[in-house]
Amino acid sequence: MAAAAVIEAKDLSLTFQTADGPVFALSKVDLRVEEGDFVSFIGPSGCGKTTLLRVIADLEQATGGQITVNGMTPERARLARAYGYVFQAPALYPWRTVERNVGLPLEIMGLDDRAERIRRNLELVNLAGFERKFPWQLSGGMQQRVSIARALAFDPPLLLMDEPFGALDEIVRDKLNQQLLELWNRMGKTVVFVTHSIPEAVFLSTRIVVMSPR
Repeated sequence: MAAAAVIEAKDLSLTFQTADGPVFALSKVDLRVEEGDFVSFIGPSGCGKTTLLRVIADLEQATGGQITVNGMTPERARLARAYGYVFQAPALYPWRTVERNVGLPLEIMGLDDRAERIRRNLELVNLAGFERKFPWQLSGGMQQRVSIARALAFDPPLLLMDEPFGALDEIVRDKLNQQLLELWNRMGKTVVFVTHSIPEAVFLSTRIVVMSPR
């Protein structure tokens, strides 16, 4: 029996209207991501990888077709905190310590067990002992691990990752890919990952979605 669909899209399209005419960012995309999958979107620059991820996350709205995330519209999934999102850049607040960056979504949600969740997720990304450091005191790879811990802090079933290691050097990137794979095996979450790198996609993924240029 097939696993439950975490993401399901049918004939999904997104057109941007510009002064030079319409830009067809996505055109009739069909997609099914099942529970526990690690799915990578790969393709050349401008093919719509990040746009598709942003539609899943309700950061962009489709102009045609249908999409559900955990059986809900992307908007309802966002409001239900059904996913964590890791951006290309770490997007950490420089005036907040590591623990306060990781704990930010927990503060917003008003959860009482913030300290335990922060501790547990920093251990997951091998950053125990760095709680009181500020982002500027960390390497780029460590900053991105803080952003992963923040995305996992409220224990979402789905993790969306937009080229999280693209700006890092190859040695650091390979190490973080290994750590991410170990984390996925341990936690059993569904992951959707955007990358330009074929070796990275092959190493990490259970399935790969190849997107063509417009």
